[in-house]
Amino acid sequence: MSDSKVAIITGGASGLGLAVAEVFSRKGWRVHIFDLNEVNGDTAPDTLSNCTFHKVDVASWGSLSSSFDAVFKAEGRLDFVFANAGIMEKGNFFERHEISSPPPEPDESSIDVNLKGVVKTSYLARHYFRASTSGGKDCVLVMTSSIAGIYPQAITPLYAAAKAGILNFMRSVAPVFHDEDGIRTYAICPGSARTNLLAKELWDAYPQEYLTQMEKVTSTVESLVGGTLLQDSWGQKFEKSSVGLAVEIFVNDVYSRGAPEPCNDGMRFILELMRPGKKKDADT
Repeated sequence: MSDSKVAIITGGASGLGLAVAEVFSRKGWRVHIFDLNEVNGDTAPDTLSNCTFHKVDVASWGSLSSSFDAVFKAEGRLDFVFANAGIMEKGNFFERHEISSPPPEPDESSIDVNLKGVVKTSYLARHYFRASTSGGKDCVLVMTSSIAGIYPQAITPLYAAAKAGILNFMRSVAPVFHDEDGIRTYAICPGSARTNLLAKELWDAYPQEYLTQMEKVTSTVESLVGGTLLQDSWGQKFEKSSVGLAVEIFVNDVYSRGAPEPCNDGMRFILELMRPGKKKDADT
């Protein structure tokens, strides 16, 4: 079994994933990058120590599950998974078509990668966290959502749907993962950070003063994984035990984004009734 901590980073061959891989590589972690981008992926181990590239399609259960299994068999442990792989929306959802026949099927690949890929990654992360000698205790899962998961984004509605889905998925599984196995689960919602998701001319046209700084995103992920005290730009403080945090990152600021408040006492009662561990509490 590896003496060093082990991380799996999906979408780790470029952009935010690669930046986070660099952070943990410098800390002495053994980092496994999952990505379809072989050109970037094959060169990452040349520049990062303790780094291994795996060609992985996160939308494919066979590809993703076999790669998780290979990492665990090689390392004997898993401490951190960054469910980060993502693509931009393809096609125009609002495009008009001839009304004489059904329109073509919309391209839902952004949902397959951005939402379903995160669900598959999280499912596998919990499995292999539990297989580690820690049994999952203090292992960390971080999912990449987006400001598009918080605010409406009409230019890419399927992308926005996927990123919003990640938020509620994280909030739904985080208490269970923590209560049953001690796994800490979070989501980050970065603003527009300059990555290879968009072409250079599009980034150049974006208001530069409102670009989110990559260093702020990576330091936030590092804080979540390390369990250090996090204070957001509203002055709210969160301890290591504050699982299920969704952190919006905009320019150089961070904000904790909680789940919506119940609409009334009846909904509050129903939500409490469905709270994980409620039956266990009633039985004790």
